[in-house]
Amino acid sequence: MTPPRVLIIAGSDSGGGAGIQADIKTVTMLGGHAMTAITAITAQNTLGVQAVMPVPAETVLEQIDAVLSDLGADAIKIGMIGSAATSDAVAKRLESLAGIPIVFDPVMVATSGAVLADAGTIASFERLMAVSTLVTPNLPELEVLAGHALADLDDIEEASADLYRRFGCAVLAKGGHGSDEGITDMLVWESGTIRQYSKRVETQHTHGTGCTLASAVATGLGAGLPLDRAVDRGVRYVHDALLAAPGYGLGNGPIGHALATTPYHHLKAAAEGGDWGVETWDALWSPERARH
Repeated sequence: MTPPRVLIIAGSDSGGGAGIQADIKTVTMLGGHAMTAITAITAQNTLGVQAVMPVPAETVLEQIDAVLSDLGADAIKIGMIGSAATSDAVAKRLESLAGIPIVFDPVMVATSGAVLADAGTIASFERLMAVSTLVTPNLPELEVLAGHALADLDDIEEASADLYRRFGCAVLAKGGHGSDEGITDMLVWESGTIRQYSKRVETQHTHGTGCTLASAVATGLGAGLPLDRAVDRGVRYVHDALLAAPGYGLGNGPIGHALATTPYHHLKAAAEGGDWGVETWDALWSPERARH
């Protein structure tokens, strides 16, 4: 099957745990082809965000147009948007697209606590929500979008349903910021509400979970999965990646996108085992062959 083409509109994370870097890893691991339009460059690590430089809105649009005019896209994921001007410009451009599922992760604050969207940018999110298939806020983000505190799951469901009624987008309210022992993710969409419970992984290495989940769902939608199945697969992937976190950094470290595997190593092992026919791996990749 041809890999689904996923255009990622998001910021760069120099530490590799979140943002564009996490998105590319996720899309690749789930069988897609990742393409990017970078909205901001950040200097950050597991301890926090040291600097942010937004990319001009015109340059973001040029990246989007370059990708869509040639490669096309089967799904689009939006993460850190950078500025209100970029948010409005991207929304206007995406309004002209039809039939491409769009997943919007309304990034406001990094896991470390750094603010990644000012009040003006957050106010502009309404236009992005209106063009999105799915919006994936965590609990603090949903409270900002709803305009009030949310005390329990019923409040979360009502706030999500209100966004669905107002903007026509399905809402995946992520439960990782809750205080319960387990995590309840809630999907509110045209078929009603699905509450999905999973065990909480006790780890400080959670950087990039939101980016990863949104990109995982976008990849599933790009491959033709129905929304509920794409969400279910995405949640499972994040859970497994948390279990496989490599433990890097002194703070909130990255999750294990590769799931503790080394794909190239397995490819080599398969070749040595004869899966590639009569030719051995050494014959396939000999220096003499490479020169031809």
